[in-house]
Amino acid sequence: MQINRPANCRSISVTALAGGCTIALIAVLTVFGLSGCAVTMAIEQPDKKDVSLFAPGTHRKQLIAEFGMPKTSKLVGLQRIDVFTFIQGYSRAARAGRALAHGAADVATGMLWEVAGTPAEVVMSGEKLSYEVLYDAHDRVIRVGQIN
Repeated sequence: MQINRPANCRSISVTALAGGCTIALIAVLTVFGLSGCAVTMAIEQPDKKDVSLFAPGTHRKQLIAEFGMPKTSKLVGLQRIDVFTFIQGYSRAARAGRALAHGAADVATGMLWEVAGTPAEVVMSGEKLSYEVLYDAHDRVIRVGQIN
């Protein structure tokens, strides 16, 4: 039995079809492999620090545990003066919400959202803050001043 092909139907070789599929697959993998920067950047933003610890009576060890080692530290008589500098980040919920929003926008726009989403995450990367802290002889906060 012979199959009659319509006149306008061309023959496609398996090799040509496979080559076209390979190119399409590479293009799709490249788009998805290079995209998602805004999602990743949102998740990796710095954590929100508890600035309420900058209050009289807080022990120096608590500040170091929350903010890391001070940028500078000096003794004036029996009193220590520290300067803490850090990036005030975002809560876990805020970071997760932003990541989900970026992911949804990526899907809805076929990854075109990355053109706007990635620069937005660069701009919203937290605020640099500095505090000067004066302690008593027992390393308890006496006075705090924000430097920025």
